[in-house]
Amino acid sequence: MSIQEKLTRLQELSEEARLGGGPDRIQAQHDRGKLSARERLDLLLDEGSFVELDRFVTHRSSDFGLGDKKVLGDGVVTGYGTVHGRLVYVFSQDFTVFGGSLSEAHAEKIVKLQDMALKNGAPIIGLNDSGGARIQEGVVSLGGYADIFLRNTLASGVIPQISVILGPCAGGAVYSPAITDFVYMVRGTSFMFVTGPNVVKTVTHEDIDMEGLGGADVHASKSGVAHFAADSEPECLASVREMIQYLPSNNRELPPETASADPHDRRDEGLLTVVPENPNHPYDMREVIRAVVDDGDFYEVHEKFAANILCGFARIGGHSVGIVANQPAVLAGVLDIDSSDKGGRFVRFCDAFNIPLVVLEDVPGFLPGVAQEHGGIIRHGAKLLYAFAEATVPKVTVITRKAYGGAYDVMNSKHIRGDVNLAWPQAEIAVMGPKGAVEVLFRKEIAASDDPEAATDARIEEYRETFAHPYIAASRGFVDDVIDPRDTRPRLVSALDMLRNKRDENPVRKHGNIPL
Repeated sequence: MSIQEKLTRLQELSEEARLGGGPDRIQAQHDRGKLSARERLDLLLDEGSFVELDRFVTHRSSDFGLGDKKVLGDGVVTGYGTVHGRLVYVFSQDFTVFGGSLSEAHAEKIVKLQDMALKNGAPIIGLNDSGGARIQEGVVSLGGYADIFLRNTLASGVIPQISVILGPCAGGAVYSPAITDFVYMVRGTSFMFVTGPNVVKTVTHEDIDMEGLGGADVHASKSGVAHFAADSEPECLASVREMIQYLPSNNRELPPETASADPHDRRDEGLLTVVPENPNHPYDMREVIRAVVDDGDFYEVHEKFAANILCGFARIGGHSVGIVANQPAVLAGVLDIDSSDKGGRFVRFCDAFNIPLVVLEDVPGFLPGVAQEHGGIIRHGAKLLYAFAEATVPKVTVITRKAYGGAYDVMNSKHIRGDVNLAWPQAEIAVMGPKGAVEVLFRKEIAASDDPEAATDARIEEYRETFAHPYIAASRGFVDDVIDPRDTRPRLVSALDMLRNKRDENPVRKHGNIPL
């Protein structure tokens, strides 16, 4: 065979691999509102940057229904490319080939990619669209999943791992995304559950469909399994591209810095009035965030889950930062079980990848109630405390209003190694709120008063004047400065510049024992 004939054969095989399960199955994928595996790669990666690996791999089994049917690539497209010019590794499961089911060969392709990503220090992105383990291969397929899980675990905190769910993800298959750092889903076409609706109905007699059991909105708002829910695959993949811009490639790099035309010394007059005069009235902390970050851009994570705390990425003076902020507009910004979990995991991600933390604090305490106590608010709240205390990245806190009780300690106080802690003049830093404190301290006096309501109001005003302000904390050095709210952005930029070369470390250990 001549070289020209061999090249022709190579071209034929390449085209066969490109078509996966064939034109009819690709069309069926389109009819479901889904893109093909390679179309997804085209949207995710910079144009022309994808380099495919292992495109000629096929399964090795000829038993139990598969017969001699083999498809090049075996249901997953693997390789590397760039996002905004930066190296990433990516695999894209192909539902047109055996329903994207995971075989031994399929798993080996993903494992090879994981090993390469870890060795070369670059993010790995998984585009998941699979019917699960390939039944025909039995325990070999299950072993393939375990090989992937192990590498997910070893890569955790070393390289960013992103999972994009673009179809069904069931059974053991859900645990690889669950170990990764961020999970994206698409409404109407992506699903995650350990057991499907039919099994649930058989075992528990609950009647529910796939969307209600494990759809994008369920996991983005109720379970917290998904960090993002998009309306379409192009929107979802564009969001992944945006995320990559905030992250370093690995844990030995600093996050990328980006020049901005937004002046570093910009003051914002709106910050004078964003906090209401009445301390019991809510406001949207996103207004504060948008006022202090570069160009008002805030890439929010877990937007619909535990909305009483805000987490996300932004830039301040060109620095990529992770923002953790209480949200007074939801449950008055209290900390509860879900918000503690959400915040704690986000803080640990930022710490693992050298991303400075900016905390905007307005917290009245932990949410009281039997459900919270029985649900383990002590254990869950300790996760957020542990995460902040363990973090060695630059940590800057601004107290905008309330900082009460143990929640004051937890939200990156000076006592747990906060580097720069600032407060606005209206900040209230105390063991508890004025009303609760007065009811404890002056209960007998108020009960004996001719006008209990007036007596209570008088004591509350006295308490505010004596305790509910930032100056006692400032006099102790627990707050580094009390600032004009309009100066918040310049002071944050200055603090982050100053902390650029911060060095801190924890005691030598195998690992800590976070209260999971």
